[in-house]
Amino acid sequence: MPQLNDPSLLRRDAYVGGQWLSAPADARFAVSDPATGKTIAEVADFDGEATERAIEAAHAALPAWRDRTAKDRANLMRAWRDLIMAHQDDLALLMTAEQGKPLAEASGEVAYGASFIEWFAEEGKRILGEVIPTHAPGKRVLVFRQAIGVVGAITPWNFPIATVTRKAAPALAAGCTAVIKPAPETPLCALALAELAHRAGIPAGVFNVVPSNRAAAVGEAMTTHPKVRKFTFTGSTAVGKLLMQQCASTVKKVSLELGGNAPFIVFDDADLDAAIEGVMLSKFRNTGQTCICANRILVQDGIYDAFAERLAERIADLNVGNGLDDGVMQGPLITGAAVDKVERLLTDATDKGARVRVGGQRHALGGTFFQPTLIEDVTAEMAMADEEIFGPVAALFRFRDEADAIQLANATEYGLAAYFYSRDLGRAFRVSEALEYGMVGVNEGLLSTENAPFGGVKQSGIGREGSHHGIEDFTEMKYVLLGGIGA
Repeated sequence: MPQLNDPSLLRRDAYVGGQWLSAPADARFAVSDPATGKTIAEVADFDGEATERAIEAAHAALPAWRDRTAKDRANLMRAWRDLIMAHQDDLALLMTAEQGKPLAEASGEVAYGASFIEWFAEEGKRILGEVIPTHAPGKRVLVFRQAIGVVGAITPWNFPIATVTRKAAPALAAGCTAVIKPAPETPLCALALAELAHRAGIPAGVFNVVPSNRAAAVGEAMTTHPKVRKFTFTGSTAVGKLLMQQCASTVKKVSLELGGNAPFIVFDDADLDAAIEGVMLSKFRNTGQTCICANRILVQDGIYDAFAERLAERIADLNVGNGLDDGVMQGPLITGAAVDKVERLLTDATDKGARVRVGGQRHALGGTFFQPTLIEDVTAEMAMADEEIFGPVAALFRFRDEADAIQLANATEYGLAAYFYSRDLGRAFRVSEALEYGMVGVNEGLLSTENAPFGGVKQSGIGREGSHHGIEDFTEMKYVLLGGIGA
């Protein structure tokens, strides 16, 4: 990878209790650049027992951190945010090297991730209680919100900074301490965040990062340890269900941001130029590797052919390459398994009658690069109608009318994000209300922001990240009845 301006941001050990620690027996795993296949670093490989020690460190740091004023915590968090932005270029380089997304996109994620720290630093000052009108003379009814305790978090590889800060920032702002396990594909960004938290003066044990290639062992430690009172996970629905079951053993509060199967509906009264831009933003950001990207593009019969033609032209112009190179719009997929999945879904669709119009094959660059693809005439019987593609494949479906579009869009167990384009104001309200999704973009293909609640319904998860709602799950509500007040 290219030389960092600040080489000390490239950390290879775990950050626990304010110290950089190797794993037991100095166990390590390799982190590779998906664009080149070359190893970037050998990183400490924590096991379940070592993770339990990190939990104990977080628990030991909890009382002092919880007892600080919200303003004091906010000042330290803002210093952390400022350091992140001061090192935006280096963090973007780290991200592109270990995750593969184009450098400009990585830089944008750094700023996006920092925005959650800024937002929740301020929200921590606004965790309000209540005074409820009393039910009897001489008594007062009070409601407090207090930090829930130690937070365990497992984050994914596709947004290796933003998914960390979306969880850690509200936890720290509420007065909790946190233990973060980043994805084994992308631990370097999380470790760099820990280095900057240390420089910002975040006290030892408040923010801990335990890299590991032993998902089952670390996940079990976080979900079953009695001192972890809140668990938060972003990843697949199948793994989320398992972790949720494990959390039941200690009745933890759980937040889950799980799989998606986002419909992107284009009605015949849509602004086609805007809809095309929206598809390109939603579908091809991060090479299609986002949980809220357009998985099923539903286009009304009357405009289907014109829309497909224009979209094909845009997709064919996408520049694929190493994210560190100038002008690259699409990087590699994260692993060979990701490429295999895309190929499997395309083969299934074409075997059942769908037609590839653009792309459809591994890229000439080799490795995990794949051609940006447009496949037409996809139907509900094909696997990509039910599974997340998680790759640069735009799948076009036809629909007849509004009722048909809503039925097709809701025909999934998932309910994370949905999008639709229409210039009919009445339709904007009707369809928004009818779609069974936690987030809906109307004439917008990009909806993530720190001041809005991010999360899904059905089997796409529990809880919300971002907005003032995002801090609530990191608190407990306490009712206090104060007697003996007198007349």
